[in-house]
Amino acid sequence: MTDTRSRQADALIEGLQRDAGGRLTVFLGAAPGVGKTYSMLTRAQEQLRRGVDLVVGVVETHGRADTEALLQGLPLVERRQVAYRERLLDEMDLDAIVQRRPALVLVDELAHRNAPGSRHERRWQDVMELLDAGIDVWTTVNIQHLESLNDVVLRITGIRVSETVPDGVLDRLHDIVLVDLPPRELIARLQQGKVYVPEQASQALQSYFTTANLTALRELAMQEAADRVDSSLREVRAAEGEGALPLRRRVLVAIDGGGQSEYLVRVARRIAERRDAPWTVVTVQRRRADEATQREIDSAFALARRLGADTEVLQGSSVADALLDHAAHNNVSTLVLGRTRERPLARMLNRTLTQQLIQHGAHYEITIISTPRARARARRDRLLTPAPGRSPELAQAVLACTLACLVAWFAERWVGMADLSMVFIVAVVLVAARTRASAAVLAAGLCFLAYNFLFIAPRFTFAISARQGVITVFLFLAAALVAGRLASRLRTQVIALRASNRHANARQQLGRQLSSAASNEAVADAGRQALEQALDAPAWLRIGTDVTASGSAVPGDTDLAAADWSQRHAQPSGRYTDTLAGAQWWCLPLLDGDARCIGVAALQFPPALARLAPEQRQLAMAMVDDIAQAALRTRLVAELEQAHVSNETERLRSALLSSVSHDLRSPLAAMIGSADSLASYGQAMDAADRRALLDTIMLEGERLDRYIQNLLDMTRLGHDGLKINRDWIGVDELVGSAARRLQRYQPEVKLQLDIPVSLAPIWVHPALVEQALFNVLENAAKFSPATAPVTVSARLHSRDLVIDVLDRGPGIPADERARIFDMFYSVERGDRGRHGTGLGLAICQGMVGAHGGSVQALAGEDGRGTLIRITLPLLTPAGHPDAPDA
Repeated sequence: MTDTRSRQADALIEGLQRDAGGRLTVFLGAAPGVGKTYSMLTRAQEQLRRGVDLVVGVVETHGRADTEALLQGLPLVERRQVAYRERLLDEMDLDAIVQRRPALVLVDELAHRNAPGSRHERRWQDVMELLDAGIDVWTTVNIQHLESLNDVVLRITGIRVSETVPDGVLDRLHDIVLVDLPPRELIARLQQGKVYVPEQASQALQSYFTTANLTALRELAMQEAADRVDSSLREVRAAEGEGALPLRRRVLVAIDGGGQSEYLVRVARRIAERRDAPWTVVTVQRRRADEATQREIDSAFALARRLGADTEVLQGSSVADALLDHAAHNNVSTLVLGRTRERPLARMLNRTLTQQLIQHGAHYEITIISTPRARARARRDRLLTPAPGRSPELAQAVLACTLACLVAWFAERWVGMADLSMVFIVAVVLVAARTRASAAVLAAGLCFLAYNFLFIAPRFTFAISARQGVITVFLFLAAALVAGRLASRLRTQVIALRASNRHANARQQLGRQLSSAASNEAVADAGRQALEQALDAPAWLRIGTDVTASGSAVPGDTDLAAADWSQRHAQPSGRYTDTLAGAQWWCLPLLDGDARCIGVAALQFPPALARLAPEQRQLAMAMVDDIAQAALRTRLVAELEQAHVSNETERLRSALLSSVSHDLRSPLAAMIGSADSLASYGQAMDAADRRALLDTIMLEGERLDRYIQNLLDMTRLGHDGLKINRDWIGVDELVGSAARRLQRYQPEVKLQLDIPVSLAPIWVHPALVEQALFNVLENAAKFSPATAPVTVSARLHSRDLVIDVLDRGPGIPADERARIFDMFYSVERGDRGRHGTGLGLAICQGMVGAHGGSVQALAGEDGRGTLIRITLPLLTPAGHPDAPDA
């Protein structure tokens, strides 16, 4: 009661002190241009119409016509001019305003830095002086100018704001007006030039005024306004003697240093983050904590502060009362604490911490977090559950005790062993190594009683005659319990290690199989095999449209419905779940990195298996995640390959259009021009001129025909449309035909042929090889000097026919010789001259390659010119009647 009255008195004193001066109203915005000044002037016009004595101390319109229009009719206090570096700067005349003493003054841009030589360095200091003089102030400020948010704004925008306002200025706050504008609308205003001039607007859009930045700043502004409203309500209710209302859902986390503090801090951090709520970590000290406990609390407090929480140490004789009192005065809505050890007597009397909080904290949400120790104990108990068919643990403990008694009797009677306690300790250790800790404790108790009853004098009674015997028996019990506990712990660790090793081996095997999978079908097949091998259960996978199953183990209609549900909702379903639990298969979704489902995996365990062991569940889910990542990898590879093909197709299309636009247009232009001349002036021309024009039409038409033929050949090559119809043809006939064809088009070309008559015919597609050789000859003729002949030679080399075409042109650099066989390679050498499509050598390579041969570009003799070498394998069809004699 005294604390409540004290807080009420403090709140009243703070309110009186704040009301003694002027009242501060802040128009808060997330960024420039949201309309803070416009909103302030609009309200000022309303106040002026009501007869309020107000003046404009300083308002920055930045050339905005709408804002300047609102200034009309408002009383202005002329600004004073301050000389600075040969310039006159306009600043607010603080003295004139104080002397006039209006009821209200408008002061724009609270974070403004005054010109050097002014009484105050910052404008917020001018505002504080006005408030102290009893004058109400309306002012504007953007959220990025608050000092406490300077680092946050830097992380959001990458820009350090130099003009800041201390948060203490807002402690004088009487009212806050949040001026908000959606980011897209603000960006539209910026693009329309309503915030900055076009040059500044363009720069701002690229750096500060991005949608992400504005959204984050908008959230900061809303949080700040909510905090101020919440603080104001808390002060009003405190002044009226009423408790605070938790308008903002603050989370309170209680720790005690009992081994779970940091875990609780991390869990509470996730709870607060999901609820977008502030959070506080506290501990209640009723007495001085020991060193280990204090060290844990300090470490948990440091972690909490790093994660963004407030920390506080509470004092009180009752933990529940201290927590509830702190929650009542700090707007707490959620209490988070770990599950504490509850003594039976305290539970019977309803005196546990949880029960007290539930009884007295009816207005709070209380969240009890299970500790890692409790979960580890439960997992350990499940792991230690004996396999089906093994003897019950109680029977093992009784059997071990019986055997120990027989061994001890034999050792005492026939060996003369005096200390028999080690025999019973060994029995306890053996039981602990095979069963769980409870069975080991039972074995220790039975062995203790048997040892006392049968081997400690007086025998066959539980009485002990000598003091030394009492000590011996109870030391035996302690040793048995410790040894059993250690053996049980070692067994638990061995079981966990074996399970971990099995899991690692299974995932490693799955990784090896998935690494070679190049399609969804291969991924699904590899994943199915790995799941079946690791979990000993039939598996069924569906990735996209690819489905793989094991033999006759195929899901039924109910199971397929569960699989469809899992794929649609990205959640497990079917057996062992609460969704479509009647299904016989356990369905797990395959999730990509964005939690989108790309497939589903299903497992069918034996009907007798009522529940899955935790390690089986974890292994299955981990392997399913690995399969999902592999499927995602194949999809990304396919998309990347498709993008590469699309880019390459676009490049070839652009090159083709560029080539066609020039190389096909030239002969067409010549043909059209000649035909037009004949049509218009044919009667006036003599026979020689008409013949020349007709020859031009003929030559350019044949040239156009060659271009089109090259394009068609290249198309057939690209789609594997060439059919090799082989026949026998002489080498001299083949080269001669190509040479005559070239000289028909280019009579001035000089050719020098060196074809031995002893060369046997070759079995090829004559038309294709002739076309390839013609392309090479035409290419060489374009760049060989008019006075130098193009040399063509043929010879046998091993089992190949080698045809060399040598020109005396400028040659091709070594680093470009391989590239001249690419389509549309644009250089002014080789096959890429001024009058070619850039397809001749590419077609030649395709046609020769279809025969199993090769084409390569080499340096000419003495480094002059270019040598194109065509190599064709000499093939002979088996049993062909026209085959020449060997």
